[in-house]
Amino acid sequence: MELLGISITEWVGYLASAFLLLSFTMKDVIKLRIINSVGCALFVIYGFMLQTSWPIIITNGAILIINFYYLLLKKN
Repeated sequence: MELLGISITEWVGYLASAFLLLSFTMKDVIKLRIINSVGCALFVIYGFMLQTSWPIIITNGAILIINFYYLLLKKN
């Protein structure tokens, strides 16, 4: 399935990249982690859509866990 000649898999990858880039423009660390987490989650999905690209899945999954740790468990 394609949209504007680009596969859905590629759209997910572009969207993930956009969220990660956007996260680095944030001055507020909480907003940075939230937006970065969305990008990481999209990259994990993208990794699975690429027939399990483990380097993408593992790296972004680890970053997602780190973001959740700082957002939910370590609030100081």
